[in-house]
Amino acid sequence: MSRAKCIMVQGTMSGAGKSLLCTALCRIFAQDGYRVAPFKSQNMALNSFVTRDGLEMGRAQVVQAQAAGMEPDVRMNPILLKPSSDVGSQVIVNGEVRGQMPAAAYFKLKKSLIPDILAAYDSLAEEVDIIIIEGAGSPAEINLKADDIVNMGMAALVDAPVLLVGDIDRGGVFAQLAGTLMLLEEEERRRVKGLVMNKFRGDKKILEPGLDQLYDICHVPTIGVIPYTRLDIEEEDSLAESLLQTALPDETDMRLDIAVIRLPHISNFTDLDALARLDGVRVRYADRAEQIQTPDLLILPGTKNTIDDLKWLRRTGLESPILNCARKGIPVLGICGGYQMLGNEIDDSCGAETGEVVPGLGLLPVKTVFSLEKHRTRVKGRICAQSGIWGSVSGCECTGYEIHMGESRICEENAQGFIQLTNQSDLSTRADGCVRENVAGTYLHGIFDEVGFCGRLIETLCRQKGRNSAVSGQMSFWEYKQREYDKLADVIRENMDMEYLYRVMGLA
Repeated sequence: MSRAKCIMVQGTMSGAGKSLLCTALCRIFAQDGYRVAPFKSQNMALNSFVTRDGLEMGRAQVVQAQAAGMEPDVRMNPILLKPSSDVGSQVIVNGEVRGQMPAAAYFKLKKSLIPDILAAYDSLAEEVDIIIIEGAGSPAEINLKADDIVNMGMAALVDAPVLLVGDIDRGGVFAQLAGTLMLLEEEERRRVKGLVMNKFRGDKKILEPGLDQLYDICHVPTIGVIPYTRLDIEEEDSLAESLLQTALPDETDMRLDIAVIRLPHISNFTDLDALARLDGVRVRYADRAEQIQTPDLLILPGTKNTIDDLKWLRRTGLESPILNCARKGIPVLGICGGYQMLGNEIDDSCGAETGEVVPGLGLLPVKTVFSLEKHRTRVKGRICAQSGIWGSVSGCECTGYEIHMGESRICEENAQGFIQLTNQSDLSTRADGCVRENVAGTYLHGIFDEVGFCGRLIETLCRQKGRNSAVSGQMSFWEYKQREYDKLADVIRENMDMEYLYRVMGLA
């Protein structure tokens, strides 16, 4: 097989639409019969995923791989940074933790990671026809360009043609695109083969004179004006619109009300996507005590900093309404870091986070002891809970993955586990999580993805409220995602010059 062709998508800023355009191109080229792989040399995200071989990668490339019909592979994202503070991150290289580093230390290190980046890219390039490369932030960050390994630095390493995406919905898109190009070096500007305006609302005819003027200024054609389109495709961390859904339901809203605590270091909130897409279900986020109220289900999600976020719960007054919900019999579910918070104690004597031993919320008879080694595995299991609302889902199958530091052990005789798990790597079985009445905790990310568990839980919650559930008969979450990828591909095909793109890539 000859070496793969490639195209790189860069943006004028974070949130311009790079990830979605890469997802669309993965789908389009796969539909056209090519074997396609996504690639991002360095991703900064708290939403991560465990591959079949137990390695960790960013979820943006997982989504793109799914759109391409490929199994997610850590080579698609060789460097993952998981922010743990405003000035530091956990650095993951080739799926394994390299260490916790302040920003300055990582900047000194990152050029030494170029061999890892190229090894991953070159390996993929021998196995596929096309690689869709995603940049990060903006290529015009002049203070960072000297050590760049993710934008024009990456493009130079693999001689990639570049598309530059601007966000017209935020305003100033002509300045975004022209200004970005003006801040590039001449050799970098020559790499930019096309401009794309994303999230356009209105009459394109009004825009066309500006496109001609932009070409006269930049001498780069605008090959796509993408209309603002509402699609339900997994989002990046801090820019996700779903996290902004905070309004309390009014009296006329008959949907199930699911409240999620928006923790400062919230991670893997994509666990909630399968719930949010269901008819008759409303998922909202709460970061103030008065926003919790009396939901039908309260969820404490994953977090990169369990102890800091537990302290934040107490400092902001959120602990009290969480405990009140549990006392009232409202179902409470903790996932990963949220599960750890629900227990009696978190022991970080090893110094994985703060080095402290702190009391948990005391809703589950569990003690968590952190370790410096990260647990990563893909699992499947069956709900084994017998009490409270969780007994109604007993026997339901679930699949997902675990990413966590340390272990949580039940410290009360006769306390119940939540799920009987089977590791997909060695087929060993073990218990996960804990249940006490209507409070439950688990380490399983993706627990709502299986329609059996999710559907039965929603049906039970609906019955408690005297409502009918419309979950049965709905397509699986996997089928739903595939439909959204096809819709995205259709939008891009209709509004971008794909023939020109094929020529730029040397495929026409």
